[in-house]
Amino acid sequence: MKLPGKTVERLSEYRRTLLGCLDEKKNFIFSHDLAARLHITAVQVRRDLMLIGYSSVQRKGYDVRELIDTIGNIIDSEQSLNVAILGIGNLGRAVAGYFKGKRSKLNLVASFDNDPQKVNKVISGVKCYPHNEMEKIIKELDIKIAIITVPPDFAGEIAEEVVRFGIKGILNFTTIPLNVPSWVFLEEYDMITSIEKVAFFVKENRI
Repeated sequence: MKLPGKTVERLSEYRRTLLGCLDEKKNFIFSHDLAARLHITAVQVRRDLMLIGYSSVQRKGYDVRELIDTIGNIIDSEQSLNVAILGIGNLGRAVAGYFKGKRSKLNLVASFDNDPQKVNKVISGVKCYPHNEMEKIIKELDIKIAIITVPPDFAGEIAEEVVRFGIKGILNFTTIPLNVPSWVFLEEYDMITSIEKVAFFVKENRI
């Protein structure tokens, strides 16, 4: 099923919110309630769920468990995908700590660094391998996704390497835009841009 990137993002957010509903012992939810938790419109929620063919609405709202399963069937892979973090500094550790164990179909199986104080150690729950073993480990562990948290000056070179070694998807946390082949999916997250966006709206709404 082909879906717009923004729709996939929202489906992930819906699932995370719905999992929180289960923790609250809430088994049903209306579209306007789900929308309010994510600061979007109920129309957007209903439109996204229609795109994935979900229309099972009862008088008490959407069945939370059923909707979680439906979203999982759409956005998760049938088989698990293995993930590696490239650069296990402060940001890499934070990402590893947040990521590990959050999704059953996404396995954080390795990190890579060139710091001899880090290699061959388990850091934030994941083993760190030396940079010069990257090709071998990516192939041995069948790693398909790379999260890049290296210093910006090295990001382009690292991206070229992992693409050459068989990586199919990259999440770039550095401030340097990357160029990758069209068959590699690239998602870039620039914290500075996000903070400046927040600051702009704070400035515009200053009383």
